[in-house]
Amino acid sequence: MIAADLHGGTPPPPLEHRVDAAGVRLAAVELGDRTAPTVVLLHGYPDTKEVWEEVAHRLAERLHVVAYDMRGAGASSAPAGGSAAYDLERLVDDFVAVTDAVVPGRAVHLVGHDWGSIAGWEMVTTPRLDGRVRSFTSISGPSLDHAGHWMRERLRRPGPRALAALAGQARRSWYVAAFQLPLLPELFWRRVMARRWPEVLRRVEGVPAAAAQPAPTLAADAAHGLGLYRRNMRPRLRSPRPDAVTRVPVQLVVARRDHFVSPRLLDGVERWAPVLRRRTVDSGHWLPRTHPEQLAGWIEEFVGEVEAGTATAAPPAADPARPFAGRLVLVTGAGSGIGRATALAFADSGARVLAVDIDATAAERTAELARLCGATASALRADVADAEAMERLDRSIAADHGVVDVLVNNAGIGVAGGFLDTGVEEWRRVLDVNLWGVLHGCRLIARRMVDRGQGGHIVNVASAAAFTPSRTLPAYSTSKAAVLMLSECLRAELAPQGIGVTAVCPGFVSTNITRSTRFVGQSADEQERLRARSTRLYRRRNYPPERVAAAILRAVERDSAVVPVTIEARAMRLLSRAAPGVMRALAKLDAL
Repeated sequence: MIAADLHGGTPPPPLEHRVDAAGVRLAAVELGDRTAPTVVLLHGYPDTKEVWEEVAHRLAERLHVVAYDMRGAGASSAPAGGSAAYDLERLVDDFVAVTDAVVPGRAVHLVGHDWGSIAGWEMVTTPRLDGRVRSFTSISGPSLDHAGHWMRERLRRPGPRALAALAGQARRSWYVAAFQLPLLPELFWRRVMARRWPEVLRRVEGVPAAAAQPAPTLAADAAHGLGLYRRNMRPRLRSPRPDAVTRVPVQLVVARRDHFVSPRLLDGVERWAPVLRRRTVDSGHWLPRTHPEQLAGWIEEFVGEVEAGTATAAPPAADPARPFAGRLVLVTGAGSGIGRATALAFADSGARVLAVDIDATAAERTAELARLCGATASALRADVADAEAMERLDRSIAADHGVVDVLVNNAGIGVAGGFLDTGVEEWRRVLDVNLWGVLHGCRLIARRMVDRGQGGHIVNVASAAAFTPSRTLPAYSTSKAAVLMLSECLRAELAPQGIGVTAVCPGFVSTNITRSTRFVGQSADEQERLRARSTRLYRRRNYPPERVAAAILRAVERDSAVVPVTIEARAMRLLSRAAPGVMRALAKLDAL
């Protein structure tokens, strides 16, 4: 029974209901204020309504929440009639019976996970339920009709991408075929898997131990629920309904690391759900267990929009080609060069962008360009070298935008000249910006990522100079080498928290850093000559910052550790490992 208050007080006890539905007794509970909009939560396989415990109590602070055990699960009874009793039509009948008994005459907002989501799609695409559902939030459970059409379309045009998508989903769906076997799946669940299920959730899904505890009825629930697969999978995938379109607003939550539902399987859902909000989260399948706070926030926000009548069109982030849709990305040094290109690349991929720069005007221009990509973007001014300014920025972002999903520490400055010509102030400034600026960002944002418990990614922009010694770049190379080592250390420490860390090491990239580099030990005229010469050389190299930005996005998607960008950066990285003597010889050359 959903009863624990995870926010610290003692909540009012949930109201319990027993509902008769065509020979099946369904166990339901309701929480929250009955005058508020009602949210109905549908669990998946092999769960019970308790999988929603943390989500339900968060929602019940502002909404009226109903959850029930589906037939054959938890405190609900199992139907007679074998697999035929688990037909999707019967699940629709159960939903009608529960809502008629608990909230008669009211339209509700539907939320489903796994098989609860599959059933939810059936409910919102069934004409007989028109007017009974106001919105639908689907989590890790596609419509079987949509999946059937998705498979047919790719089999009709079996190109490499189509075949790869089909193979990827087939690899995830191996268990569906296994569940069609007689008796063996039931025996496996009762004798083996039921007692090992918490361990599977922890190891495979990263579910916290407290959230991995199964219902005491797990073995029986899993055996009964096999009827869902045996009754519905093959008929619907072979002969999907041609008219499975919903007229209610849909919020689609896509888990990027789902072991059972490929994100590609959800491509093209827009044709079936004209009003669609797509959310992407870097997690596995069991989001109600691993991301309850984030789910509750998204559900509450979506319900609020539907109630207010503002969820009438799909926002730009609904494009399935945008892999970072809905994720919050912070880029420092975003006013120009690699920083601006990276902010715009994330914006074009659907992210919400925070453009941070010491130059407020340049940051605002980046935000304007990001908004032209259809993204939500804000400009923020901060000196990354100022610890107090960065702490204020961190508090402001947390209050106004939430926890950052991807941090790109890009801000940096250049300094060139020999060690003996480089004074204390030059050393202090380059280390303050290039190293301490990265440290401040990592220190503050990583702490919030860890506290949230939903993973994330940090990108630290170092340089090929990090592994390329030079007699003319001691200060700059030292600062970037420190960033590279910091990234490696952080990667090891934060990996258990699901937080990736990448060091990106560009070579010669055409940015304005050459125009602002300080050449120590040189006269003002000579510094201007050297800046102009460096700028011409970089322009002649003609490697645009947009290519570095593309490498950064790929690194986040692949969780890469170290990414040299440009052919010279890759060559220097290889030489530093294979032939350090050659690197030391090259370091003696006067690059100026």
